[in-house]
Amino acid sequence: MDYYYAFVSSLSRNMSSVAGGGGGGALLTAVLPLLKLLSMTLIGLILAHPRTQIVPKSTFRLLSKLVFALFLPCLIFTHLGPSISHTNILQWWFIPVNVLLSTGLGFLLGYLVALICRPPPEYFRFTIVMTAFGNTGNLPLAIVSSLCHNMENPFGPQCYGSGVAYVSFSQWVSVILVYTVVYHMMEPPLEYYDVVETEDEDGNRTEIEIEESELPGNELSRPLLVEAEWPGMEDKETENCKTPFIARLFKGISGLSQASIPDPDSLEHGLGGGRPSSPKSIMCLAEPKVVRKIRTVAEKTPIRHILQPPTIASVLAIFIGLIPKLKGICFGTDAPLSFITDSFDILAGAMVPSAMLILGGMLAEGPNESKLGVRTTIGIIVARLLVLPLIGIGVISLADRWNFLIAGDQLYKFVLLLQFTTPSAILLGAIGSLRGYAMSEASALLFWQHVFAVFSISLYIFIFLKLLLSYS
Repeated sequence: MDYYYAFVSSLSRNMSSVAGGGGGGALLTAVLPLLKLLSMTLIGLILAHPRTQIVPKSTFRLLSKLVFALFLPCLIFTHLGPSISHTNILQWWFIPVNVLLSTGLGFLLGYLVALICRPPPEYFRFTIVMTAFGNTGNLPLAIVSSLCHNMENPFGPQCYGSGVAYVSFSQWVSVILVYTVVYHMMEPPLEYYDVVETEDEDGNRTEIEIEESELPGNELSRPLLVEAEWPGMEDKETENCKTPFIARLFKGISGLSQASIPDPDSLEHGLGGGRPSSPKSIMCLAEPKVVRKIRTVAEKTPIRHILQPPTIASVLAIFIGLIPKLKGICFGTDAPLSFITDSFDILAGAMVPSAMLILGGMLAEGPNESKLGVRTTIGIIVARLLVLPLIGIGVISLADRWNFLIAGDQLYKFVLLLQFTTPSAILLGAIGSLRGYAMSEASALLFWQHVFAVFSISLYIFIFLKLLLSYS
């Protein structure tokens, strides 16, 4: 336990000026930021509630598009760009690693939840995904922004800019995970598709095609929750996105339809003798089946969707920040293009209130019907909101003991701890809608998680700040 107390001691370094507030001061500091966010969320809930309908659902959809395409990129660009440097990017290496660690540990927790709570078989992978992948985007940005809003915050005058930069630097890892690992783990189960035999036009060859059965949540209208962090979901659907493509590919169903899984060899064969017509076809013939299947999966992974406005803003901010001349042109009071970055900064101020209004609009829709089961739902909420943050304290304390973290930077460690504390990513609901799998269950689970997160996040922010304020 010595390393744990050493971590606590390092967190509280340079905090003696705030320590006089005692436990009451820590409680107030922890609760006030959440009360601010809750107030904005309640306003959104009242505006969007079915009984009032002061603001229509279409307006919230438009607002979510503005957050996604304008406000959030402006916030990332104006705060990550000035903060990034060659030195900082080397010091911040543990931020993306921490995202991978929190996801991996959440994956193990989700697997335990699935074994203990025994959800319906079709939701086994869904249980793991919803436990493993937390919200590393809008919600942490909102919490850090609210906590750093006052000049008397416990992290000093650079709290807001540095905190936003830390959170923004982690987002690209989360986006890659969502569009690769999560996309394929949210694939509809093969057991919920019917296998039927068909014949081709000549009647000489029998193929087996897989037709979609009725999946849970397919008939639901798309809730606001689905498009909160990924507007324009309907434009991202592809030919095989709602089918168990990987399960069909690797389970080796004989005679699979060539229309659904294209054979590279067939594209190079002639119509007559079937002999390869080019050296490329000879290479394809020699390619092992496993390699071909992996290549097919890679081609069907929507990796191109990673380049969304927030990701582009992150890449652009890092690129400009690493080149001193470009950085001097764009950022700073005397920069020639400071009027542009100042305009972006003004727009960025609308991000947090807009995101909270959208969250209130989502909660106003209420939970959808779910076949996940009460026991599994409670298991995911407890694992994600209560158990994982405790594990996070151990991980960050161990990392601090091994000198992986920035010495004396309490805000840096607070953001790392916060990555273990947030509810499941709202983007998981969008992936569920895209894959046609467990959309209703995702909507209901995210609703209840965000309701209970008000209390769990307040509790853990209090614990984090209590550690900061109680030891010197």
